[in-house]
Amino acid sequence: MELPVDSWYPAVFIRVSRRSFNSGKPVEGRKAARLAETAASFRPFSDARVEFVGEPPDEVLRGVVGGYGKISGAPLYLAMVGLADSPGVEEHVGYTGEGLVLEATALGLGSCWVSGFFRPAAVRKRLDLSSREKVYAVSPVGYAAEAYSSKDRLYRTIAGSKKRRPLSDLVSGEPPAEWQWKAIEAGRLAPSAANRQPWRFEIEPRAVTVRIAGERDDGKFSKRLDCGIAMLHLELGARAAGVEGRWTPLLPPSVARFEIQISR
Repeated sequence: MELPVDSWYPAVFIRVSRRSFNSGKPVEGRKAARLAETAASFRPFSDARVEFVGEPPDEVLRGVVGGYGKISGAPLYLAMVGLADSPGVEEHVGYTGEGLVLEATALGLGSCWVSGFFRPAAVRKRLDLSSREKVYAVSPVGYAAEAYSSKDRLYRTIAGSKKRRPLSDLVSGEPPAEWQWKAIEAGRLAPSAANRQPWRFEIEPRAVTVRIAGERDDGKFSKRLDCGIAMLHLELGARAAGVEGRWTPLLPPSVARFEIQISR
């Protein structure tokens, strides 16, 4: 499946995490079918995929509050799955999962990455997973409540979701070309656990390298998964600027390098 830049790139700028959904408004069949079709076809990496689950995530999130309040009212969810023993799986799961999140956004639906506070065993009961596979995250999907609930507002306040680091804090290397500015600005807008923004971008003459801030993950939330989300945003920005490229995996603490293949 080719990246649908015309719909996903604009979605980068309007996507926000929502935790309260309109339980009285189910997702229409055509939109649910579109999400299921995208989940089945958008598999850019052999070790990661997203499973569409057309039922409420109540059991998956039952009793799970986390730091910012309970998620409620979602009629369906997405499960982000990967081969746990595969190198690079976390960033591949982030990249692939964010594709489905942006597709949901483009369809006018709300979503919320949940990577630390959910019940993987409940997802496994619903899906046919191998012993090598791990559920890395889920995202409830549905029509967001028309107004922000108190828990949505609390989440945005505590997580600092309106506060983005300036690019000067995130970028090193050569002065960015126009396409690189567009790419890293989209990358900067990627969601991350507690809005920690653990990616760093190094500018090279015909490439951008994504690295993690610090040498290792710091607990329950994977920095590499967050960097995978930023990788998709970055590539969408580059393609919107007329640049096509490919990702080359790198050794930690680097994640991957996006290198120009075609420039229009």
